[in-house]
Amino acid sequence: MSLSPRFIAFILAFLISLITTTFLAFVDRTATSMLFVASISSFISSFFLVLYAVDILVFREVNKMYRTIHKLKMRDFNMTPRKKLIHESNPMKTINDEIFVYVTKKQKEIDELKKLELFRREFLADVSHEFKTPIFAAQGFIHTLLDGAMEDDKVRERFLRKAANNLDSLDILVKDLLVLSQMETGDIKMNLTQVDIHKLTLNIFSRLENIASQRNVSLKVKPDDIGAVLVIADQDRIEQVLLNLIENAIKYGNEGGKVIVHFNESKKQVEIAIRDNGPGIPQEHLNRIFERFYRVDKSRSKERGGTGLGLAIVKHIINAHDTKIAVMSKPDKGTTFSFKLDKAIKVHEIEENPGSAISEVNS
Repeated sequence: MSLSPRFIAFILAFLISLITTTFLAFVDRTATSMLFVASISSFISSFFLVLYAVDILVFREVNKMYRTIHKLKMRDFNMTPRKKLIHESNPMKTINDEIFVYVTKKQKEIDELKKLELFRREFLADVSHEFKTPIFAAQGFIHTLLDGAMEDDKVRERFLRKAANNLDSLDILVKDLLVLSQMETGDIKMNLTQVDIHKLTLNIFSRLENIASQRNVSLKVKPDDIGAVLVIADQDRIEQVLLNLIENAIKYGNEGGKVIVHFNESKKQVEIAIRDNGPGIPQEHLNRIFERFYRVDKSRSKERGGTGLGLAIVKHIINAHDTKIAVMSKPDKGTTFSFKLDKAIKVHEIEENPGSAISEVNS
């Protein structure tokens, strides 16, 4: 039933007329004609008075509010206009619902902006701190040399090497920031090809052999008898992912521990899991470890190097492959990072049917 101003005025006028006529009926010597005239006159006068009060003083103002809300909603949310409020079955409830929905959406936007503002402040503080450390260190060494230490050949060479090392760290940080920024804006495109990720892992093991031997960490691939594991990926970027995850597992795992890269092949995908038996990551940190510059243990992370951007870059590379990276960790039992990649065709299948191999890679 439509609660239009006319309908409301009609109902109220009828009730007022009924009450008036009923009251006059109990008055002595009231003629029927008088009751009829009183009924009609009270109905007409009440109808127009109520219509004016409801339509002019209530509905028109409510309609103005409703049109204003829709202008805001159309501008902010690109919504299509709705029918006039006057045709709604319950206009007051409708406008209340509209205001509630609008305020809820605005509150979500405000909450998101607050999170972004907090993230921006933390990011600026982290960037400033990361830049400040190598710059101040290199600056100190160079100024010391300029103040007279340059005359000593041994001191000069040692200080120049330390300054160069700090500037190299600064260069790596800037490059990582640039790569991360380009990946977030989509400027870097993935060059998807057929990659033997098992062979790639063994190459990374050989590159990290010295770091692993220093901490007496063993590097293994599971299953032991696995052959070529062909996936569709950007070889350079996936190599960067594996290098970062395996190196982190070596650095932050236990001395004398082990790092295992496990390949689990299904019909269409290959799951790659990098597992260590180190101290693990506390549960409260798991949701934030992929943030830029976030460190679980700031003092230990600084001692073992790194820019604090590695896992953030890893996450963006994996996302660019239309998949996601997962992490599971338990205190004193180790941490496992895992992700899935689309499976490619085995070598013997390519030789038997080269046409299908090409289509698989292109897809």
